[in-house]
Amino acid sequence: MADYDFDVLVIGAGPGGYVAAIRAAQLGLKTGCVESRATLGGTCLNVGCIPSKAMLHASELYDAAANGHLAKLGIKTQVELDLDTMQGQRIDAVKGLTGGIEFLFKKNKIEWLKGHAAFTGTDTVQVGDRTVRAKNIVIATGSSVTPLPGVEIDQKVVVDSTGALEIAKVPEKMVVIGGGVIGLELGSVWKRLGAKVTVVEFLDQILPGFDGEVRKETNKIMKKQGLEFKLSTKVTGVKVDGGKATLTVEPAAGGAAETIEADVVLVSIGRKPNIDGLALDKAGLAVNKRGQIEIDHDFRTKVPGIWAIGDVVPGPMLAHKAEDEGIAVAENIAGLTGIVNHDVIPSVVYTMPEIAGVGLTEEAAKERGEVKVGKFPMLANSRAKTNHEPDGFVKVIADAKTDRVLGVWCIASVAGTMIAQAAQAMEFGATSEDIAYTCHAHPTHSEAVKEAAMAVTGKPIHI
Repeated sequence: MADYDFDVLVIGAGPGGYVAAIRAAQLGLKTGCVESRATLGGTCLNVGCIPSKAMLHASELYDAAANGHLAKLGIKTQVELDLDTMQGQRIDAVKGLTGGIEFLFKKNKIEWLKGHAAFTGTDTVQVGDRTVRAKNIVIATGSSVTPLPGVEIDQKVVVDSTGALEIAKVPEKMVVIGGGVIGLELGSVWKRLGAKVTVVEFLDQILPGFDGEVRKETNKIMKKQGLEFKLSTKVTGVKVDGGKATLTVEPAAGGAAETIEADVVLVSIGRKPNIDGLALDKAGLAVNKRGQIEIDHDFRTKVPGIWAIGDVVPGPMLAHKAEDEGIAVAENIAGLTGIVNHDVIPSVVYTMPEIAGVGLTEEAAKERGEVKVGKFPMLANSRAKTNHEPDGFVKVIADAKTDRVLGVWCIASVAGTMIAQAAQAMEFGATSEDIAYTCHAHPTHSEAVKEAAMAVTGKPIHI
């Protein structure tokens, strides 16, 4: 048998895969990475997290100028939307970051194998006309949009999250199918740019998996911003005719159907692991009922030498979770101890305000035992007040006996940044008292985290 071509071969160059490849190379392992896209970075950098944030930020600035927010601060403007330029800055952001990863591959001497990978054995992979053998293979193929049965995505009238970034003209009416993170983020972009947006959600509340109080408050805030919600509603059909769509919807529990007209329909009902074409069976691997590859604590599959990380394995489909797993799996392969604490993975919705959480929801925490909860409204936070950002709150959930923090949830303009403090505190096993007695700079949004922690024991200062 010939020698190995690689110590580590990573399949997929998304946030999990490219990070695993770089870390493996840093540890002195001969590393290759298979990627079929023309650019590195996977869904996140090319058509997901990064371009959507570029559009979110630009649309927020446009909204502030066009709808009177800046005028209230004494800044008078005449505003015109140049969508082509707005889309151009999105493309530039993606180009710069994906190019940066290609530079890091060259710097770390990682070979990029361009094409699709398919297993031909437990340690061999076919990429195009080439067959390579690796001592360790890391599956990091990520996820793709979950289709809605009977609804064809044409990326013109009926779009997925990728197509929703490429819309060339602001639609008059947009319907978003799915009230999760992606639906709210992209729906809010086009609402700010002038579309009438309706969100259809099968469940009785938006943002599945988030804290119940946060879900209700977010719904209230988004309604105030002009988004319309049809909750406990299912879509039974989408018909496209003459460049417009007609959706048929009915109550989730059953009942009379109605129709909704739209210029654009965004299907965002979730994501599924990318396993098609991998020929996992030839490596002796199978998937679970959710199409995921099962792994142990160290990211090993049941086949020695084959590992898996990111969206293709159980757990939240988040870029930062995949990145941490990428570092950990490379360190485990190198004989070090790579660990990811899956109990402390923050989640963020990049709407305005942002919604963020880490750890347990109040509902989940109460199922485990007695808890104490502290809340502090952003309305009473001095920095939020001066910035005219009154919406939202911070909520700290602690164990009633030990005071250990079990979960933190925020709605605030910079909640995504604020949640890092909570995640770090929880990683160190902090109590609410630890956060409450940590000096926070004034005036900052993060003081709301301190005050919410103080509220756990009933002693907030500013309410």
